[in-house]
Order: sequence, then C-alpha cells, then structure tokens
Amino acid sequence: MNPLIRPINILLADDDDDDCELAEDALRENRLANGLHRVADGEELLDYLFRRGKYTDPATSPTPGLILLDLNMPRMDGREALKAIKSDESLRGIPVVILTTSKAEEDIYRTYNLGASSYITKPVSFDGLVEVMRFLGRYWFEIVELPKRTGA
Repeated sequence: MNPLIRPINILLADDDDDDCELAEDALRENRLANGLHRVADGEELLDYLFRRGKYTDPATSPTPGLILLDLNMPRMDGREALKAIKSDESLRGIPVVILTTSKAEEDIYRTYNLGASSYITKPVSFDGLVEVMRFLGRYWFEIVELPKRTGA
C-alpha cells in the first residue's frame, strides 16, 4: 500500500447492484476499498449520516471522509440527498463526488450549485472505471488536505 494514502471511509450511494459491484471492484483494484460502505438510496444515505435505524453504531457505520453519490435513485434521489447534506452544518464538510450516468448539463450545474465537490459521468467500461477510481484515489487520498473528522 502506498504510504502516502491516508485511510478514509468511502460511502457509496447507488441503487444499481451491478454498478456498485463494479465500483467496489475498481476501488479494490486500486487498493482503496478497505473502508467502503454502501447505501441504496438518498433516504438510506441520510439515515447512515445521521445514525438512524440500522446505522446507529459508529463501529459499523463510520463517518465517511468521501461520498460517491449517484443521482438517479428511488425514494430520495441524489440531488435531494446532496441538498440535505450540504444544508446540514455537521455534514457539509464531507466531500461529495457525483458518480452518475447522467450527462445532462442541468444536473451538472445544479449539483455544483448544491455543493458537489466533483461531477463524474460513469465510464462505460470496467477499465475506464478503474482509471477513474485511480485518479479519485490519488486526488482525494494523496493530494488534497481534508479536515480531520472527529468521531468514528
């Protein structure tokens, strides 16, 4: 493992099992999956972040240092979840990277206006996804300075 990589918990919010499996494999391929957790929609994402329901234990649901967020999910979509995250003082400092199939200009503008840290359109190939995760890993875990999070 690269000694420059700081341990960080990643929270993946995506309802598509195949996309999640590919993302998890790509993160693992880049040795970034050691703190990976998953939720399937915006409501579950907020439950996780606010430690509600099955996410009350910080040992099994640690505070993420990075959220990978799909936009098109059931119950509460990623746009609504992003708005709620960035509206909450205790959560707004968590970087949120949009990782979605949408290439719509409206989604790009809207999510940046809501406070997204980055917007990435999901690559169509696994090799492309591995490359994206490699760049994400280098950027978020080696290059930028993130604030230290208190608590688990």
